[in-house]
Amino acid sequence: MADLRSVLIIIWLLFLSGGSVFAQLGLSHEVGILVGPTAFFTDYGERYNFKNNVNNAGLGIGIVHYMNFAYRADCNCYARETYFNDHFKIRTEIDYFRTKLEHFGPIAAKPKSVGGILLRAMHGETQTLEIGTGLEYYPRSIRDYRAFSHLFSPFISLGVHYVNYFPNAYSDLGPITDENNLFPTFRNGGVDLDSGSTFAIVGIAGTRFRLGHSSDLNLEARWQYYDTDWLEGLNVQGPQNKFNDLVFWVNVGYIYYINY
Repeated sequence: MADLRSVLIIIWLLFLSGGSVFAQLGLSHEVGILVGPTAFFTDYGERYNFKNNVNNAGLGIGIVHYMNFAYRADCNCYARETYFNDHFKIRTEIDYFRTKLEHFGPIAAKPKSVGGILLRAMHGETQTLEIGTGLEYYPRSIRDYRAFSHLFSPFISLGVHYVNYFPNAYSDLGPITDENNLFPTFRNGGVDLDSGSTFAIVGIAGTRFRLGHSSDLNLEARWQYYDTDWLEGLNVQGPQNKFNDLVFWVNVGYIYYINY
């Protein structure tokens, strides 16, 4: 946590000083807040079971910042038109996810089986705090969108996040450290509730909707693939465990143009 706090402080100081620095470089800025439900694809329940994905949904909140190259803050004018300036933005953000996790699926649903009892007795929770950046591409002109030539501006984005995760779990049957209380696939090293850090690859698709001269409504959906299978503290011990943890996040956001 000490390392994460240091990173947060550094980024916050960069945000505070970045306005004047980047203004001198001719960049403008946008800031916003994002909120929406998250679906965690982990070792709780069956990965592609609909009930499992719906019931293990959580909540995500994000603070986002954009560097806009199409408009110059130092002169309140458009920048020299290039394809990059008119179709790309650099995006940085801080996100927080939290969800409670249960086992759902055919095995957990068996009322009298030992496996069903063990799975239903296990309950978990995980939280992530993420800092990252990405390149956002707009197929339609950013300059034209700024001038209200069109009200919708779809986009895609690809980026990377540094992630701190904080898992927790317990069993109604007794201590989680007692392997007699664990489903067989989690025995012999399949549970680790220590917090940790990792990276995630983030792919986003969404659209902006123009609300006014200095504000947009943002709608997006994203997949986040983590470089770990310990996000929720579980790791199935067996060849059937072929994927790391995933998060699918659908959010709505409000974006404000600082320099416009």
